[in-house]
Amino acid sequence: MRLAAGVLLVIAGTIWILQGFDVAFAPESFMTDNRIWVLWGSLAVAGGIGMLWWSRRSE
Repeated sequence: MRLAAGVLLVIAGTIWILQGFDVAFAPESFMTDNRIWVLWGSLAVAGGIGMLWWSRRSE
């Protein structure tokens, strides 16, 4: 369960970062070119990596 949640957080966070930076191939949304989403995305990616590390360590 932690592995799946970690992967989802990394994917979602990466999309948020791309939208926050207004990268051309990122989907358009209310997050586009809004720099706060870069921060939230970075925190999500960091949390996802932490969950991935934790899930691998506890096996």
